Amino acid sequence: MSTSLLRTLCITIILSACASSRNGTDKNSVSANEASRQLAGNDAKHLYPDTLLQNRTPRSLLDLPASQDGDIILSEGFYEGDFRSYCLQPGTPAPSDVDAYLQAPLGGYRKDIVETVLRNSLNRPDLDQRNIQLLLWSIVSGSDFDKLNSSVKSTGRQLLTNKQVFALQGGVVGVMKTIATSFPDNGASSVFTNMRNLFELGNSSYEAYEQIAVLRQPSKVHHAEYNRDEWYLQEGGFYARYFPSSYQRIKIQVYVPEGSLDGEGKKEGSFLLFDPVTMMAVSANSNAQRLGIGAPVADVLRKVIQIQKMPKNTKKPPVNNPNPKGIVLK
Repeated sequence: MSTSLLRTLCITIILSACASSRNGTDKNSVSANEASRQLAGNDAKHLYPDTLLQNRTPRSLLDLPASQDGDIILSEGFYEGDFRSYCLQPGTPAPSDVDAYLQAPLGGYRKDIVETVLRNSLNRPDLDQRNIQLLLWSIVSGSDFDKLNSSVKSTGRQLLTNKQVFALQGGVVGVMKTIATSFPDNGASSVFTNMRNLFELGNSSYEAYEQIAVLRQPSKVHHAEYNRDEWYLQEGGFYARYFPSSYQRIKIQVYVPEGSLDGEGKKEGSFLLFDPVTMMAVSANSNAQRLGIGAPVADVLRKVIQIQKMPKNTKKPPVNNPNPKGIVLK
C-alpha cells in the first residue's frame, strides 16, 4: 500500500472516530466516504511539506475580487487571509499549535441553516461575532429560537430567512425539537442539553456558553505525524491550508501554481473560484474543534465581478495517476 493511500486511510478513520453522533449518525461530521472523496484517489492528493514557498511572502487573499455569491476569484500566486471562524462542535478543545487542520465539506444537521448564517455574515461585518456564534450554538444544539436573548434573535433575523427562523421556532409539528431531544447518551448529549438549558434560562453571559462549548484543556493528539504546514490539492488544481489561532480566528493560505490559468485568468473557460464558507476546518490528527468559516477579519472594500458559474459535471472521466504518492508543487 502506498504511503499516500495509507495516510489517506488514517485521516478517514480519524474524521469518523473523533466525531460525536446523533441518532447513530454524526450530523455535523464528514462521512468516511466524503472524506475519502476529498482526500483520496484523483479527486485530491495529500501533499507533504514542501520548501517551494518558504522564502515567498504571500499577498492578501482579500485583495482578490469576489463573485456576487462571495466566492474568491483566484489568480496565480501565493495568498493568505484572516477570517472569522466559529465553533461548530461544542464540547471539544480549542485549536492549538499541535493540531493539524485541513478542510472538509460543511454538512449534516441543519447544514442549510448553518451555511446561510455563515454566507450572509460575509456581507454583515458589522454584526457582533459573539452573537453570530451564540446563534450557531443554538442551531447545532437544537435550542428554541424564541428562547434566545433579543440581541441574538435580532442577529438571526438579519442572517436567516423567515422560513428558517420558523423552523428554528419548532416549525409546524415541532420537528426540530424532536430531533434535538433524541441525542444518544455518548457525552455529546450532555453538552447540548447544558447549552439548551442556558438558552432556556435566558442566560446573557457569553462566557457561560463558551465554558461549555470550548474545553480549556489540551486536545488529544492521535496522529502526531500530520503537520500544520501541509498543503491539500483542491478541485481546480490549486492548493489550500488552514491555520487557526483560536476558535474565533483562522488564517487560510492558497497557492495557485504559475501557468495554471490562461491569459484571462481562467481555467478551461471559467474563473477559478474558492469558497471557504462551504467548508469546515477540521483537525486531521486530534479531537480539536471543527470550525465554520465566516467573514474576513479585515473590513475591506472588495471588487465584485458578476460571473456565470459553469454547471458541475456529475461524472468525471477516468484520470491516470502516474504519481500516487503525491504531487510536488512546481
